[in-house]
Amino acid sequence: MPPSNHHMTAAAKTSPDTLPASSITAIDWRHEDRQVPYTEALAEMEARNQAIAEGSAREQIWLLEHPPVYTAGTSAADDELLDPRFEVVKAGRGGRYTYHGPGQRVGYVMLDLNQRGKDVRCFVHALEGWVIAALREFGVESWAVDGRVGIWTKDVDGREAKIGAIGVRVRRWVTMHGFSVNLDPDLSHFTGIVPCGIDEYGVTSLSRLGLDISPAKWDEALIAHAGEFLETLDKAEARRCAST
Repeated sequence: MPPSNHHMTAAAKTSPDTLPASSITAIDWRHEDRQVPYTEALAEMEARNQAIAEGSAREQIWLLEHPPVYTAGTSAADDELLDPRFEVVKAGRGGRYTYHGPGQRVGYVMLDLNQRGKDVRCFVHALEGWVIAALREFGVESWAVDGRVGIWTKDVDGREAKIGAIGVRVRRWVTMHGFSVNLDPDLSHFTGIVPCGIDEYGVTSLSRLGLDISPAKWDEALIAHAGEFLETLDKAEARRCAST
């Protein structure tokens, strides 16, 4: 049986040209059940980014998992790679080292900021808010912290721990990369790096917090709050237009 790779679009029912830019159905939603090798996903992302910028493809949000891999952002320091037990790939995104692997849901967000505000800071904050809202669906309170990249929550020992990562790249005002959230990964795999360059905090997962959340359930929670995420970007676009 071939691996599942399905898209949720509305092209057959409604032309994207008739929909507002913020409409969820104007975006190509791609849900992947197989583990996609990181280099394969990176190549596809870069091609889609170029196609969106050229106007030959729709915006896309791609939800997937990877085999174990350490990815290095543009600010990654050599001494933060503690044990390169898995493949190490230069990702081209901002940030430091990040681990991806089974049990972690990754969201690659390819949106055209030419139509959504041209505000990278707003885009990152909107991504954080989207993940935080989805986590709240499962009773998990989480937050972002200025100067400390990622999504944070209270771990089982009461200490603050990282449950999600954020890392983006913008090329020709079209976004790439996005976020990851720990559903049920092997947390020992994070010990091969200093996650995002922050060594004084631990890493946690929904499973460690006592929640059994499947990728499908997580995707549903994201989709339920996607409208709020896109509305935040539309407000940035409205502010930009009002100032010109």
